[in-house]
Amino acid sequence: MTGAEASGPLSGLKVVDLGQVYLGPYCGLMFALMGAEVIKVEPPGGDSIRGIAGGRENPAAMMLNSSKQSVVLDLQSEEGRAALLALADTADVLIENARPGTMEKLGLGWETLSARNPRLVMGSGKGYAADSVYRDAPAMDFPIQALTGLMSVTGFPDGSPVKCGAAITDFMGGSHLFGGIMAALHARNTTGRGDFVQVAMQDVAHHALASNISSLLLAPDGFADRAGNSQAVLKVAPYDLFPAQDGQVAIMCLNDRHWQQLSRAMGRADLAEDPELAEGPARCERRADVDAWVSEWTTKHTRAEIFTALSDARVPGAPVRRLEEVIADEDMRARGMVHDLPHPDLGTVPVPGLPMKFAGHARTAPRPAPAVGADTARILSALRQARLSTQSEDSN
Repeated sequence: MTGAEASGPLSGLKVVDLGQVYLGPYCGLMFALMGAEVIKVEPPGGDSIRGIAGGRENPAAMMLNSSKQSVVLDLQSEEGRAALLALADTADVLIENARPGTMEKLGLGWETLSARNPRLVMGSGKGYAADSVYRDAPAMDFPIQALTGLMSVTGFPDGSPVKCGAAITDFMGGSHLFGGIMAALHARNTTGRGDFVQVAMQDVAHHALASNISSLLLAPDGFADRAGNSQAVLKVAPYDLFPAQDGQVAIMCLNDRHWQQLSRAMGRADLAEDPELAEGPARCERRADVDAWVSEWTTKHTRAEIFTALSDARVPGAPVRRLEEVIADEDMRARGMVHDLPHPDLGTVPVPGLPMKFAGHARTAPRPAPAVGADTARILSALRQARLSTQSEDSN
């Protein structure tokens, strides 16, 4: 291939996205940004996340539904269920993350859909696994973080557990669901049949705790559930936030080589050559001194100056940036990771781009998210025409 193709790597796939809030819609977004035709099916009034912003359109809904089409169906009605079945009959993938049992009660469960369309891959994202004792417990990111231990390792030693500021289990769930669906599509190439892919937020959270659980197993007596911005095992230093002239910076010396390089970058060759500071455990015992020396250096410089010095010295670290700085980041924008898309009420919304890059496919900019039901008439009309055409051919 001499150049990147304009269409995405998933061009030709048809995805019906019944996702709500974050998990399902994020999974659908990955398909949309990679070129699949994604039809977002919303209830009358739209996905519940659209109204979370106090009567205004929620920018998060715009971010998660870019490059999709929107169809409004009342799945409580016979007409709405019939239309959904017609969509699923022609789809490669159907995504849902409704409460357990909802799809089955509506007559839209896996057994029904796969009997009608054996090639369909159905992806189901839930808070708790279908075979979990917690299956029917109401699930959102916040309680999932509590139950899975994510919250127990977040915060400071002398404070209460704290949730991660981002809805991490929702988006990890969406990522894993996307991966599972892609695996099922790959298998379909051999078997000719689709599959039912199930992912639970509870289960994906456990993987994110690999470092914490490892630390607990290696040093059960020295393990700190919450270590603030330090390292949980408390065997490496410096590893924290430090004050700069215009904010804070994160600096971590994960090994002794990093400490040597940082000390010289700070102009403190004496610290680099001090045998009493050569190893991590010894520096941890003198953490107050070590942090004071680093702070003495960082307070004399801006975040940008410190970041440059750390990068030149090959020491892991970065400025602590505010959200407004992140969405305005010139590098992110130049690489197509942030796009300002128009919205009739919100003005512009900073919509994220596709985080994957393919050598054989050009990364295309996302299209503005549709208004609720913007594509209903067109898509349902096309389905009716297709059915009429099929009936005419059968009669001949």
